[in-house]
Amino acid sequence: MNAFDGLRRELDLWAAQGRVATLWWRDDDASADGPALRRLLDLAAGEGVAVALAVIPAELHDSLPARLDSFAGEPPAAVLQHGIAHRNRAPAGVKKCEFPPGLPRAALLAELAAARQRLATAFGARFAPVLVPPWNRIDASLAADLPRAGLGGLSAMWARRAPLAAPGVLRVNAHCDPLHWRGGRGFVGDYRACGMLLRHLVARRSGLRDADEPTGLLSHHRDMDDASWDFCRRLIVATRRHPAVRWRHPLPVWRGAA
Repeated sequence: MNAFDGLRRELDLWAAQGRVATLWWRDDDASADGPALRRLLDLAAGEGVAVALAVIPAELHDSLPARLDSFAGEPPAAVLQHGIAHRNRAPAGVKKCEFPPGLPRAALLAELAAARQRLATAFGARFAPVLVPPWNRIDASLAADLPRAGLGGLSAMWARRAPLAAPGVLRVNAHCDPLHWRGGRGFVGDYRACGMLLRHLVARRSGLRDADEPTGLLSHHRDMDDASWDFCRRLIVATRRHPAVRWRHPLPVWRGAA
């Protein structure tokens, strides 16, 4: 028995009930073209699954939109907004966060709007106005003000409580991060990674969590080791072959955020 067997059995239950388990893929910390970015896009294109690149606006290099433009057809990627500068603004002794409570709201929204405009200009129709907060942390009260910065979506981590983070702000999270951030950033292993996906799928099917939220894979192409890359590939291959699975393109996932 391997770690994927439990995942397959769960998906078999979805199939037996005539249901489709939707999945999606988000990759954080994009900023420029390079070997790791190309490896990510090659994997996505080779397996026929599009990835949402969470791009850091302040670090955006011209080589990234140029790389997406270089595809003969539609590139296997969409673009989301990964904060402003991926800068920690939390007080000392508090977990890292670019958007902690207490920041001057008007100035922060202006920064968010300018960062959004930079990405919209660089990526055009490939950009969805969705905020991915660095470290997956954000002052909860900020969500209600995101439309004032032109942002209609929010994506962080773990199962959402409701489809809207605030009026006019669609929420779709990620649920499986295969990197061991506290253990040298290596791969967490098949059982732990598959377990994260399995827990969300079971919760969706059983009604314990929002059944309509697609289960999200989260990768970090700049930090991944070979074992993490291999897991992502094997996961996509195994699930794409299952009749109860549909990998969704990021832009339709976020259509309501436009």
